[in-house]
Amino acid sequence: MIHSMTGYAAASRDLGSAILNLEIKSVNSRYLDITFRLGEELRFLEMPLREKISERIGRGKVECRAYLLAQPAAHASSANNAQQDAVPGIAANTAPCERAPNAGVLVELSKMETVVKQVFPDAKPLSVAEVLRWPGVLAEESVPADELQSVAMALFAQLMSEFVASREREGAKLSLVLKERTTLMRAHVATAEPLLPAAIFAYQERLSAKLREAVANLDEDRIRQEVGVFAAKVDVAEEIARLKTHLDEVDRVLEKGGAAGKRLDFITQELNREANTLASKSVSGQVTAIALELKLLIEQMREQVQNLE
Repeated sequence: MIHSMTGYAAASRDLGSAILNLEIKSVNSRYLDITFRLGEELRFLEMPLREKISERIGRGKVECRAYLLAQPAAHASSANNAQQDAVPGIAANTAPCERAPNAGVLVELSKMETVVKQVFPDAKPLSVAEVLRWPGVLAEESVPADELQSVAMALFAQLMSEFVASREREGAKLSLVLKERTTLMRAHVATAEPLLPAAIFAYQERLSAKLREAVANLDEDRIRQEVGVFAAKVDVAEEIARLKTHLDEVDRVLEKGGAAGKRLDFITQELNREANTLASKSVSGQVTAIALELKLLIEQMREQVQNLE
């Protein structure tokens, strides 16, 4: 399959105390350029993730994001509830909240407040909001690093499959666009080919008449010689043959699939070169118009080829 360099995929996994979110996207680039935006607790995943991306992606500017989104616990632990009973001001019959504060930190914070009040009697007491914002009061349950890496790599394997599939789907669409352009170009070449002999012959006749008028005493052999030299210069049979060959190569590369972007980019440059020569040698308005249409189609192809891996 032909792969586009444009793709996107996202996935998430519920870890209980947090949700692991992974995202990967890519755009065009001459080479493989991988960047990461990872949460601090996931920095250790950069190297294994980079290896997995390099195994399956050849070109493109790839950005990978990963972060943990904390979520409230489903219920407070019984141990935490027992600690709460010992905290002054928290009644034993208080209904457990979904995200219980750290009882030990609350006790220490209460003691510190008492000491501060002894030195600064006029100090305002802490509000509930200030207490909850205190570091460690709402401590999250941390997932062990080895378990986190195992889950993250398994989830990333699924993510990469979706990501590669999205690039394949985009590549298939681009392949159809390129085939449409080659079909149109073949039709233009087929139209131009039978016009060339008649156009050259008509131009030879006009040139011969002008030469006879300009040089009355010039012999016919010399006229035929000069016309023959000119006809050889404006003969575009070779350019037509090369255009057909390059179009065949485009179809072959598209059918073969794989990393074809650089190869197709080179072929479109060669197509453009032949179309330019065809236009410069043309002695017919119809052939010139066809050459310009070919150049337009080639430019459209080049724009699409820039998106292929």
